[in-house]
Amino acid sequence: MSSPITPDHLYSLTTVSEPSLAPSGDRLAFVRSRIDRESMETRSQVMMRLADGRTFEFTGGPDDRGPRLSPDGRSLAFVRPDDDGRRQLWTMPTSGGEARRLTSVPGGAAEHAWSPDSLSLAFVSDVDPDRPPSGHDGKTTPTVRVVRRIRYRADTVGWRGDSFRHLFVADAETGESRQLTRGEGEDSTPVWSPDGSKVAFISDRGDTREVAMASGAYVVPAEGGEPELWSDGLSSVVSLAWSPDGARLAVAGSDDPRLAAGWQGWVFVLEPGEAPRRLTDDSINPTGGNTPITPPPEMRWTGDGSVRFVADARGESYLYQVSESGGGQRPVAGGGFQMGAVSFDAAGGRAAAVIVPPDSAGDLAMLECATGAVTRLGEYNRAYFAEHPAARMEKFVIEREGTEIESRLLLPPEFDPSRRYPMVLDIHGGPHGVFSDSFNAVQQVLATNGYVVLAVNPRGTSTYGADFMAAVIGDWGGEDYLDIMASVDEVSARPYVDAGRMGVTGYSYGGYMTSWIVGHDTRFAAAVVGAPCINLSSMYGTSDIGVRFGEVEWGGPRHEHLDAFLERSPLTYAPNVETPVLLLHGEDDVRCPIEQSEQYFVALKRLGKKVELVRFPGCAHSLLRSGHPKMREEYLARTLQWFDDHLSA
Repeated sequence: MSSPITPDHLYSLTTVSEPSLAPSGDRLAFVRSRIDRESMETRSQVMMRLADGRTFEFTGGPDDRGPRLSPDGRSLAFVRPDDDGRRQLWTMPTSGGEARRLTSVPGGAAEHAWSPDSLSLAFVSDVDPDRPPSGHDGKTTPTVRVVRRIRYRADTVGWRGDSFRHLFVADAETGESRQLTRGEGEDSTPVWSPDGSKVAFISDRGDTREVAMASGAYVVPAEGGEPELWSDGLSSVVSLAWSPDGARLAVAGSDDPRLAAGWQGWVFVLEPGEAPRRLTDDSINPTGGNTPITPPPEMRWTGDGSVRFVADARGESYLYQVSESGGGQRPVAGGGFQMGAVSFDAAGGRAAAVIVPPDSAGDLAMLECATGAVTRLGEYNRAYFAEHPAARMEKFVIEREGTEIESRLLLPPEFDPSRRYPMVLDIHGGPHGVFSDSFNAVQQVLATNGYVVLAVNPRGTSTYGADFMAAVIGDWGGEDYLDIMASVDEVSARPYVDAGRMGVTGYSYGGYMTSWIVGHDTRFAAAVVGAPCINLSSMYGTSDIGVRFGEVEWGGPRHEHLDAFLERSPLTYAPNVETPVLLLHGEDDVRCPIEQSEQYFVALKRLGKKVELVRFPGCAHSLLRSGHPKMREEYLARTLQWFDDHLSA
């Protein structure tokens, strides 16, 4: 008899991440992580997999990450915390031996990349002019914080003030480090030119960095100098790769200031003095990162004139390629899963990747570009999912107002169509997020515990084309709400769904839409609202992206659109709510600050509605991805319990 996936499943799972494939393809370094339930700390080691399949721990630290194999195959670089908790670069021979600390920079080291000759490493470090000295005791000598910029803090990252992330270069032998970039801008993703004379990177150092979701591709001489903008004509860039001759860059970017490249981008070729040349169409979305939290997957410009990259289409990930001359992209391998980090061999013919299918929490896989073969390498969680099988996923499409709306439906593992099940509607964030063919912890906990779970990709969702995604801009709670409810009508009419026992949940924009729904529709018997946006007017001034994101999404500055801000705020419709509401919110959230849930809680409570607010100490907006394990378990447990309490037969 199988068992359901419970909220404490995260202690039983192994996570694999950050693959680094040797140029020869004969070895693969990656990170293996697991939560220690006793200490509640994540333990991670760099692992090494050889060509014959043998896999072993390569580094011995409890928190080693970021492995990068050198181009000559002789060295591995990785990051490990120093005594002050700052991550520093370490190296060790791939033949084995002792690890050697390379850097001791005050801002720590991240996003490191080997030079082509394996003699240097470019990396990113935080430069803070107000950094307290080592050993400073903030309790006995507190210091004030001065705000001079709109962007003075960032969710998950924390206080920024006057600090910026910049590029550095370290000598791989001596560790001597020098700063390569300066100025006002967050620099990331260093990529060396093939001859080692230049470093390309991504930065938001443009004039509009305070008020727009803008970034560009820059190039700086490896010996130092003034960075040159290569992406003039693009509004944002999320990943890049050099051409083999070092004369051009391929980037995943956007030339539409409304559509940030992380949500909908295209592959462009950049050449100094020339306008960006687009290679791909909007049927796919090249995958970028979320720096400094998650770096972008590697892009590769191959010797035969192809650019290879990870992209999503309709909620599925593929390795794509496109000719540098254009002429249409084509999938090389993938589909049926979500793909994150990717690392190519020297020729770009093979790629090691982290894939997340719907029935597992993540695996390493090898992708063969010539044949399209995808081979899973580890399947570390096979035993857990054999005992706790994941829900079965089905996909269906409805048409509304001439537009196709795709949904994913999760059914309990032992689904019996002759029974009647309670249903929970789950709504993704963004609003330009997407429900993919991948493992989703909230959905799997609910579905394997007896719920039918409906996950809709309404207008506004990414990976379904630029026009589809842009349709929600200036229309929050409009056509996307109607798309979602039309999908609910479709599923709730099925004989195995008990329409009298329906719940609704969502996180971030999903929390916005959940609260919007219960203010406009009374059919749901329970709602779980995670980290919502409730009041657009106050979020404009308190969120870390209130101005540069909000002005695009909500129609402009607050002082020019107060009536529209009020009309599109779920708080306005609190008197209409009849559904019992559970609010779940991290106290350190600066993306959708907790004051949003506080306002909604007070409004509903004052109106005599059934409502509870659960606060998660120390948790940012990234609570569900990287919050304290106990807090993530608590979020899932309280969600499940709320629905059990209100949707039981």
